[in-house]
Amino acid sequence: MASISELKDIAAQVRRDIIRMVHGAKSGHPGGSLGCADFLTALYFEIMDINPENFTREGKNEDMFFLSNGHITPVFYSVMAHRGYFPVSELATFRKFGTRLQGHPTPAEHIPGVRIASGSLGQGLSVAIGAALAKKANNDKHVVYALTGDGELQEGQVWEALMFAGAKGVDNLIATVDFNGKQIDGPTNDVCSLNDLKAKFEAFNWHVIEMDGNDMEEVVVTLKKAKNELCHGKPVLILMKTEMGMGVDFMMGTHKWHGSAPNDEQAAAALAQLPETLGDF
Repeated sequence: MASISELKDIAAQVRRDIIRMVHGAKSGHPGGSLGCADFLTALYFEIMDINPENFTREGKNEDMFFLSNGHITPVFYSVMAHRGYFPVSELATFRKFGTRLQGHPTPAEHIPGVRIASGSLGQGLSVAIGAALAKKANNDKHVVYALTGDGELQEGQVWEALMFAGAKGVDNLIATVDFNGKQIDGPTNDVCSLNDLKAKFEAFNWHVIEMDGNDMEEVVVTLKKAKNELCHGKPVLILMKTEMGMGVDFMMGTHKWHGSAPNDEQAAAALAQLPETLGDF
């Protein structure tokens, strides 16, 4: 069990890793990765019952996580490395030719911790539902987690999955939407407004909880609450408000860092704002 202070230190290092990985590769997606650092840190270091040393893709007798918005691999890889799935030093190979830490995760490269390829948006929730149903069939009481982006909700398959899980009462599933209000082409309200998401999810028979995804204490409390409230007979949907680019002042409040790498000067300025807590890779 990690304290809130320890979790904050891990998330701070994860944010440094994100900047260094994307800068080193000269490509990647820093904005959403920075915004989700607190959430994934809490999930992997405090909430999920997992066994990194003996990872199996089937995920029997442990909690499972599926990253649907697969472009935020910088935060995903950093958290998994610090949790012990593979060496932290391997983060230096991010997006390098011939290495396994590519821009979108793929299990074909045998990355411990990765169960599905998620380069194409809209598919992760469907896979998570399948895994949750398999756990029910196997009398496995563990929980399945999934993360999607808010821009990703413009994919029709997401709504088919939401409808199915709500209708069938898939109550060992916790899905989280990263609601940062931005996507690659601009604010989601300008590209294709999502309107009242909470009302929509509730209409699909999901139990909805809202949280500030950049407040570590609230993230931990809410994730524990979500796990406790699965007994309602409904899947749980966490509507998570985050700030794209969180932790780096010039990356916040804009969609421009959704998929852009900082140059040398920008990377130095970003790192100056992020404390080194666990040691750089």
